[in-house]
Amino acid sequence: MPKVVFNPGGKEVIIPAGSLIQEAARKAGIEIGMPCGGQGRCGRCAVIVESGPVRRRSTIRLSASDVQAGYALSCQTVVDGDVVVTVPPQEKIERRLTSDKSAAKVTLPFAYNYDRDQSVRAFYVRVNPPSYADNTDDFGRLARALATQHGIQNVHATLGTLRQLSEALRAADWDVTAILEMDTWQSSNGPPRLITVYPGYTETTWGVAIDIGTTSNVVYLVNLESGEVVDTAADYNGQVTRGEDVISRIIYAGKNGGLQELQTLVVGTLNRLIERMCRRQHIEPAEITKVVVAGNTTMMHLFLALPPEVIRKSPFVPTINHIPPLMAHNVGLAVHPEASLDCLPGVASYVGADITAGVVSSGLDRTGVLTMFIDIGTNGEIVLGDGSWMISCACSAGPAFEGAGVQFGMRATAGAIEEVWIDQRTLEPTVRVIGGEPPRGICGSGLISLLSEMFITGVIDKGGNFHIESGSERVRPGNHGGEYVVAWGRESADGRDIVITKVDVDNLLRAKAAIYAGFSVLAHSVGLRLEDVQEFIIAGAFGQYLNIEKAIQIGLLPDMPWERFKFLGNTSVLGAYMALLSRSARAEIAEAARKLTYLELSADNSFYDQFTSALFLPHTDIGKFPSVQEALAVKEPAPADST
Repeated sequence: MPKVVFNPGGKEVIIPAGSLIQEAARKAGIEIGMPCGGQGRCGRCAVIVESGPVRRRSTIRLSASDVQAGYALSCQTVVDGDVVVTVPPQEKIERRLTSDKSAAKVTLPFAYNYDRDQSVRAFYVRVNPPSYADNTDDFGRLARALATQHGIQNVHATLGTLRQLSEALRAADWDVTAILEMDTWQSSNGPPRLITVYPGYTETTWGVAIDIGTTSNVVYLVNLESGEVVDTAADYNGQVTRGEDVISRIIYAGKNGGLQELQTLVVGTLNRLIERMCRRQHIEPAEITKVVVAGNTTMMHLFLALPPEVIRKSPFVPTINHIPPLMAHNVGLAVHPEASLDCLPGVASYVGADITAGVVSSGLDRTGVLTMFIDIGTNGEIVLGDGSWMISCACSAGPAFEGAGVQFGMRATAGAIEEVWIDQRTLEPTVRVIGGEPPRGICGSGLISLLSEMFITGVIDKGGNFHIESGSERVRPGNHGGEYVVAWGRESADGRDIVITKVDVDNLLRAKAAIYAGFSVLAHSVGLRLEDVQEFIIAGAFGQYLNIEKAIQIGLLPDMPWERFKFLGNTSVLGAYMALLSRSARAEIAEAARKLTYLELSADNSFYDQFTSALFLPHTDIGKFPSVQEALAVKEPAPADST
């Protein structure tokens, strides 16, 4: 069998002939990012074959000179013999997440009463030791103590709990705190379940609220006694190296071993976050006895290792929306194995538990005011309603606003241009870079800012065509039409000019058009206009960095008074936190999921028309954007070259 040597480092692996370089790298424990999920579309998994026979199934994103220099896509290149491969430095993830150090104190979302609201409770009991006169079994005598001392009847336990019980009771000299799950979201009068027993008296029980985002994972560590969030942690979802969007991951999951690998990656990310917080708070992960999880439908399927293929196949029906109660050992979370695991309910294949959690945590389900809830990401999820009724949809915007599909696009890591200003007279840019270092690329907020500035200053016209005859050396012909130089090579981190091209602009226009069309169709489906909406709630991590003025100028958001827009950040994890604390909040989320109507945009004939109309800056009907009309009146650009 062929031997593959990976440099730098000289790591060697033996693989079957016909294996992909990516498979060899995985076996060697070498990380190679595949934002497109191994479909050969993004070009970011390129490596250099220094020697040895390989077959390139695809060379997309590689030029003839690249191939001559030995470059190959690791997800599309087959090993036919002994080879030596050099892996270029991979993009380091250092995004400006709501991180451990920067997270603000989370305020209790309601008046919390532990005895009334919490389903996982601690009960101190003194158990009578066994004797010849009283030979009741260990579980029976614990159940008897709970009944006589706390009035708790009909306790039951799983096999896993029973296996630990006898040793735990004797080690504690029969003086213990029993941790019970008093009910589940499905039943408020079911028999209590014994999770575990701790020696002696303890009043502190622990839980975690989790948001599994496509891009990042966020975890809250919560004292269930006080309801306080004592620590938070966030990191990139480990699955991002196997696909930057849900479709790429669904495709990857269908490959040999892909589903289990994706499940292992996300659980590994969550376990690292949990262990990090526990270490800081000087507790053991096994002391966590309740977990609530929110996430989109695909992320929930991958978290539970449920095959997700049907999510992307017509008529787009997932395996399950309302997941029954589970325990932590079912998925391998690094908490108490018998801890209750509650996966919040979703609505449809592309409107998941992150949206139902957000609807409740934002108060949309009880607002009384016509409100549009927007979570802008790879999929734009939208909810419209006033609480008495709610309708939802999802539009596939693609990953352009997250940096994929753009030549110099990147995640919001150190070195990413996050904001751009262009001088209207000279067309010279001023940029702000994350970390204050030489720029390496442009992240999502930077792309929105740049697109807006180019349009308002006349670098491009409403169709995204570049004004090559602008008189500025920064606006020039490129390999694929016009392009604008955001940073010269002498200013950038790798010596290359950082540009935005006509192809990039077209990708961004398609992304923003899909989202705006989603707004429009959803409102029209219930006989309303966008102007009728009184409040726009923008959720999600991306929304925290969104410049309202710039988003309106490109037609990503409707042209409304700015005070109608409200940024709430991560409403998904906040909803999970509410469900972790309160039975009634959990029931409210389930009710919201039942109440939400889902509109499948692919089956709505008007979506394509709305999408086509929104493929311009800001829209074919400029009358919908009076503030943009006013800004454009400052400078009337010359006619554009059609490049």
